[in-house]
Amino acid sequence: MAFDVEAVRAQFPILQRQVNGKPLVYLDSAASAQKPQAVISAMTGAMEHSYANVHRGLHTLANETTEAYEAARRAVERFINADEGEVVFTKGGTEAINLVAAGLARTLSAGDEILLTQMEHHANIVPWHFLRERLGVVLRFVPVTDAGELDLDAYRQMLGARTKVVAFSHMSNVLGTVNPATDITRMAHEAGALVLVDGCQSIVHQPVDVKAIDADFYVFSGHKLYGPTGIGILYGKAERLADLPPYQGGGEMIGLVSEEAITYADPPHRFEAGTPPIIEAIGLGAAIEWLNGLDRPAIAAHEAHLYDRMMEGLAGANWLRVIGEAPGKGAILSFMMEGAHAHDVAQILDRYGVAVRAGTHCAEPLMRRFGVTSSARASIALYNTEADIDAFVQSLSKTQAFFA
Repeated sequence: MAFDVEAVRAQFPILQRQVNGKPLVYLDSAASAQKPQAVISAMTGAMEHSYANVHRGLHTLANETTEAYEAARRAVERFINADEGEVVFTKGGTEAINLVAAGLARTLSAGDEILLTQMEHHANIVPWHFLRERLGVVLRFVPVTDAGELDLDAYRQMLGARTKVVAFSHMSNVLGTVNPATDITRMAHEAGALVLVDGCQSIVHQPVDVKAIDADFYVFSGHKLYGPTGIGILYGKAERLADLPPYQGGGEMIGLVSEEAITYADPPHRFEAGTPPIIEAIGLGAAIEWLNGLDRPAIAAHEAHLYDRMMEGLAGANWLRVIGEAPGKGAILSFMMEGAHAHDVAQILDRYGVAVRAGTHCAEPLMRRFGVTSSARASIALYNTEADIDAFVQSLSKTQAFFA
């Protein structure tokens, strides 16, 4: 059955608005996706009808909210095929990576190596630099080919006895490249290293089975998955989470507290100090249940079709340089326009109601790898249409004429 994009699009209130007198063409979903009414209603309903703090109260509202909060955790577990106790709520994918890096610090020493890739988001670079600064660990970056693929031959050669952690993006937020997560993880484990996968981009575009990937840690954020901001997920194998010390201290994460000593709660609550993002977790659970009600293979085909249409529309545009042409890449187009800065391109496109990203996309090492200081990025989501793509192509041509 064909994917009914108009029926889905109608569930996103914001997509009905205009920008600068033009229908909104939202092509910035890789930064943050828009929210369906199901998510908006779930969060509003929780605040209107049964809000209270979780895990501590015995009254009706506290019990109802706790049940909804933990139901969201169960939804995440099912969504990624995790076992109970392996899903930690964080405030985002960034905090999830920081939590793991801080926890692993006590196991690392000067000279130990952490393998990253040139295509990483800053969120999967900076926390490891903290360990470089504080512990003297060595960061090594697996190179990216001209086509935007990870150089797996170089990766094999870089793995060694000093490799303690491999951290990589499942899907690049700039290139759209989808990395072979299972193979990368297997090779890391054969070298004795732990693995963290940044799934912030991949989680929305493809099914993720953490058991099949076999990574020790897998992280993602809610706001790219049609859920709210302020919520993220850290998946960790039960034994890995059990080995990590608490990231923050406060209520909820403790066992017993006395003037002389403390004990800690078991995972996942050990890592959820204080009042958690309750409403946001409920919103993420609603986003997942909403997405589960759709045909995900049909969505993937729809997004791929739109990307192909975009590239066909731009065929012959010799004033355009595209970054990232790996086979099987996701529906992300990063580009530079000859004679124009990416920021100017984005601002002019906005006059036509077209929203794209511009800048380094929090991936400065990757920008330097391709010899550029910035790029514009159009990213496709399930609610985009052929009309959106055509409007983007036409607006981009008009923008180029402005600089010609």
